[in-house]
Amino acid sequence: MNAYSAVEQRVVDQLRLFLREEAPAVYERCGRSLLQLSSVARESSHPTYRLLAAGLNLATEALAEPMRSAPVFESPSRVMDYLKLHFAGQGHESFVVLYLDTQLHLIALQELFRGTLAHTSVHSREVLRELLAHGAAAVILSHNHPSGLAEPSGADELLTRTLVEALKYIDVRVIDHIIVAGNNTCSMAERGLV
Repeated sequence: MNAYSAVEQRVVDQLRLFLREEAPAVYERCGRSLLQLSSVARESSHPTYRLLAAGLNLATEALAEPMRSAPVFESPSRVMDYLKLHFAGQGHESFVVLYLDTQLHLIALQELFRGTLAHTSVHSREVLRELLAHGAAAVILSHNHPSGLAEPSGADELLTRTLVEALKYIDVRVIDHIIVAGNNTCSMAERGLV
């Protein structure tokens, strides 16, 4: 039996609810990484893993629920946790938009673009079309960096400026553009880039 820290033992105990006696072996195969485990669960067609993926989706929704009834500014860390769980284990870049109402409550999260390991093409026209369809007054933009580095690239900064300018013309505010890289995040608003 492998020696686990107290936190790792709690993870294995919770995994047993889904994976039964396979829990320790699966946890080890994933390098004791919850991000890797999330990726395996979400990509597998095995019924047990699909059940684990459903649990992850429920956890994501549990994090989103308070943001639907209170302004997202009341808990920026909840937004970051929500996005980290959403992107957990993804091996490709994807771009999502959190649509907010006039009170800055979450309306919905939508993945608009999916790319490769290191690149996603984002089209302003599609972002505009979807935010109008959702009736959003503000948005939080986000994408992941599977590389593990949360630093914004020059392309990320250009995209952010382009979307901020485009949305200004229709009175939609960009609250932030958050980059997620595993457990690390970068708020472009905190860096003065929004």
